[in-house]
Amino acid sequence: MSDKNLQDNVMAELNWEPRVNAAHIGVTAKQGVVSLTGHVETYSEKNAAEAAAWRVKGVKGIAQEIDVRLPNSVKHTDEQIAEAALSRLSWDVTVPKNSASVKVQEGWLTLTGEVEWQYEKNDAEYDVARLPGVTGVSNQITLRPRVDTTDISNGIRTALHRSWFFDPDTIRVKADGGKVTLSGTANSWHDREVAGSTAWAAKGATSVQNDITVAF
Repeated sequence: MSDKNLQDNVMAELNWEPRVNAAHIGVTAKQGVVSLTGHVETYSEKNAAEAAAWRVKGVKGIAQEIDVRLPNSVKHTDEQIAEAALSRLSWDVTVPKNSASVKVQEGWLTLTGEVEWQYEKNDAEYDVARLPGVTGVSNQITLRPRVDTTDISNGIRTALHRSWFFDPDTIRVKADGGKVTLSGTANSWHDREVAGSTAWAAKGATSVQNDITVAF
């Protein structure tokens, strides 16, 4: 696929996505790497734009350079955003109580703390990323190390082999303590993300480096 065709396809996908106003978004493409520029009104819209771009066949990488420019009607003080974030986290039963702390500076929200599972970290970020007034999120929540990590790689391989997404010979799993590295090839970006999510579900995994490439 030519750079021009990929650029046009990504732009078409952005216009198709109802959560994104593509009027102020620019797209360039070079050898499968797409650059997104311009501005949107919310951080969640910025994330939706990136997700839409990843759905396009031929995209191998994304340079995310979209700015969040809040309209005056939804601007809030850092204190208001922090209070709203803590309230939202307290209502989410998937995030352990008092496990996350919040800091806000000029709309940019930083999460810190410690949880046991990656999904808990992800859910905390999802909760606060959609709040009005948030211009960005830095998720610095860490995972609490587990003692038993000897069977991590075997457990991940078994879980991947249960899935119809993967050929057992195309994905390689390496574990060093709780640090997991995935390599090999997948048929689509979605399959690559599924492999990463499967690895994160392993008991004892504290980090996952997803080096799987997408075969086009």
